[in-house]
Amino acid sequence: MLQMEAVLTDELQAGRALVARIGRFLFDRHLTDAGGGNISLRVGDVFCMSPTLAGQNKQWQLAPDDVLVVSERGDILHGDGGLTRESAVHFGLHRNFADYGAAVIHAHPRNLLVFACANMAMPPVMEATRKFGLTPVIEYAPAHSPKLGKRIVATMRGREAMIAKHAAGTLAPWHGLFLMGKNLNAALDAVERLNTNAYMIMMSRHLGASPLLRDEREAMEAAIANFSD
Repeated sequence: MLQMEAVLTDELQAGRALVARIGRFLFDRHLTDAGGGNISLRVGDVFCMSPTLAGQNKQWQLAPDDVLVVSERGDILHGDGGLTRESAVHFGLHRNFADYGAAVIHAHPRNLLVFACANMAMPPVMEATRKFGLTPVIEYAPAHSPKLGKRIVATMRGREAMIAKHAAGTLAPWHGLFLMGKNLNAALDAVERLNTNAYMIMMSRHLGASPLLRDEREAMEAAIANFSD
C-alpha cells in the first residue's frame, strides 16, 4: 500500500478532486439531487469513488479528501465513510468494460427521471444525442440488489464503441440513470445532453409535436442524410 501511495498519490489526488468537482456540478445543475447519485473514476488499478450519502450529508459539496480511494475488491484504501449501496453496479461496469471507459456516473437528472418513472426508454431527438442511440430501461431491480448491476451491465453489451467514443447510459425504472463514459468529463457531458434531450421531448408537446418526436426524428435523420456542401 505504501508503494502504491508513493507511485499514485498525485494522480489519485487529481482524480479525487475531479470527482468532487463533477459532483458539485451535477448537483448545481439539477443533474442529481440530495437523495442520491454516485460517481467513480478508475485511476490505474484503483477507483476514486464518492462516498455513500454524499448528497444527504454533504449536499454534494465534497472536498477531494472526502472522495474514497477503493481497491478492485471494494476495500477502502483512503478516505472516511462507506461505499454506496450501488457500488456493485460501478464495479460491474468497470470490470466488464475497462477497455472502453474509465468513469461511471449514477445520477437523478430531473428531466430523465420522468422517463425512469414512466418506465420508458428514451430516443435521441437532438443532433447532439444521436450518438447515444436509444437510452434503454432495464427490468426493475432495487438499488441493493445484485440484479441491478447485472441488468445494467447487460444493456451495455453491444454499446462498447459508444463508451469508447463518448458514453452510453441506461435508465433504472423509478430510480435514475447509470452511465459509463470514456472519461469523467465525457460522462458528465453525456448526462447533461441526455437530460436536455428528455426536456426537449416533454416540452415539444406544447408545440403540437408528434409523440416522442417520432415524425420530427425522421425529418432530422433525412435532413442529416441528405445534407451536402
